[in-house]
Amino acid sequence: MNASALSKPNQVRVLSMEAVSKAFFDVPVLKNVSLQLVAGQVLGLVGENGAGKSTLMNILGGVVTPDSGTIELAGAPYVPDTPLLARQRGIAFIHQELNLFANLTVAENLFITGFPKRSKLWPMVDRAAMRKRAAELIAAVDLETTPDTPLANLSPGERQLVEIAKALSIDARIVIFDEPTTSLSVRETERLFALIERLREEGRAIVYISHALDDVMRLCDTIHILRDGAVVASGPTSTFTKASMVKAMVGRDLERLYPARKSAVQSENVLEVKGIRREGIVENIAFELKAGEVLGIAGLMGSGRSELARILFGIDPADAGTVSIAGKVLLNRSPAASIEHGMAFLTENRREEGLLMEFDVAQNVSLAALPRFAEGFSGVLSSEKLALSIKESALSVSIPESKLGRKMGDGLAVRTLSGGNQQKVVLAKWLLTKPKVFVLDEPTRGIDVGAKYEIYERIDVLAHSGAGVLVISSELDELIGICDRIMVMRHGEIVGSFGREQFDRERLLAFAFEGKQSQ
Repeated sequence: MNASALSKPNQVRVLSMEAVSKAFFDVPVLKNVSLQLVAGQVLGLVGENGAGKSTLMNILGGVVTPDSGTIELAGAPYVPDTPLLARQRGIAFIHQELNLFANLTVAENLFITGFPKRSKLWPMVDRAAMRKRAAELIAAVDLETTPDTPLANLSPGERQLVEIAKALSIDARIVIFDEPTTSLSVRETERLFALIERLREEGRAIVYISHALDDVMRLCDTIHILRDGAVVASGPTSTFTKASMVKAMVGRDLERLYPARKSAVQSENVLEVKGIRREGIVENIAFELKAGEVLGIAGLMGSGRSELARILFGIDPADAGTVSIAGKVLLNRSPAASIEHGMAFLTENRREEGLLMEFDVAQNVSLAALPRFAEGFSGVLSSEKLALSIKESALSVSIPESKLGRKMGDGLAVRTLSGGNQQKVVLAKWLLTKPKVFVLDEPTRGIDVGAKYEIYERIDVLAHSGAGVLVISSELDELIGICDRIMVMRHGEIVGSFGREQFDRERLLAFAFEGKQSQ
């Protein structure tokens, strides 16, 4: 499926945004943005983190009110002042961070904003009606589950389908997808794309926000590119190439997607893993990570990559095996012990596991390293040393000093930052601990090409300083671009290990799918 193969959208205009502007604290984030959307069209909205994409869609979804400009929905003026009004007008926003509750059932999640009632006189939840309608919506998105299934039992891709079913429950005329594939497997992504095509054929208008430019080129009829809050390029997909999109997004050519390596692999082992086993999760994991080495772990979703990282860091237990950092075996493994011995772990879920969203940047950066700044027997923090180190760590990953505030607690809350800047905060937090081993699980998920390049540069700097870097990524091209060696996992086991001279995309995929090289 690609844009050229899709049927031509009809010309019934469902949305018109003209000269929309928005500023936060006198800082402009949208500048006279205009766009039109017609029924049966997929519009790609791309740009770097902080370009204004989410703000623009939050205005459409009633989360944020514009400072100026006009919006028409189906030819009528539209002033979206609440998310409820947006839903009532047929706008569904499927956020990157899904608005679902793991402790509720599928049916309860589908109707969380309005449960069916038995009658006006007897306003009790009509559970029979809820289950019946939920079953219809589940079937409409080809989700193989039941209305009473706890959401916690579903995979990320299945949860994405539940969110889409919510959109169908309000008969949405406009469906906004914000980075929908960041947590999906290849199979789940294909399933999502087929569903988007079906929504399109039904005449719904789709806004597709993504940093995956190949997906944008494949799915979208038209593309709008934002930079610094303004539309810098727009037109039919056929008029763009990936290179022209990147240039428009960042304002310059990126001659290389991956920076040139400056580090060299050394002979010293900074991490040794022997016989790590956890029943049903990983089996007989053994490898070494050397100083200055960037070692990638590839594999399909469910292969055990993230589970292995959690075991190595001490979050989850192992049934057998040892982990050694710089030659010292961790006898009582725990996150605290791992940090103390020089291991850092950037998890794949930065919002829930990497950050305190309501705290400011400086507070988040300091979290893992506070014991290093406690002086004497009293354990009193050295505030001046801590503040200076926080500033140095933040600046090293290109976090502006203006975001830190003059003192801890008065800077910007991390929830206000773009995804790329949030990831930089997590990275700065771990840099402050001076790690010997850095475990990065999906370090560039959901961030733009410019921010990715900066993180790749930081990975190389870490390796150049003598640290060992373990990178888990679902993007095989990313691992090929930044790693010295790649291990492939399948069904909880390491099935292959390849040096840079052996990197071959098809060969690596064959091991991921089959556990061996295809014939």
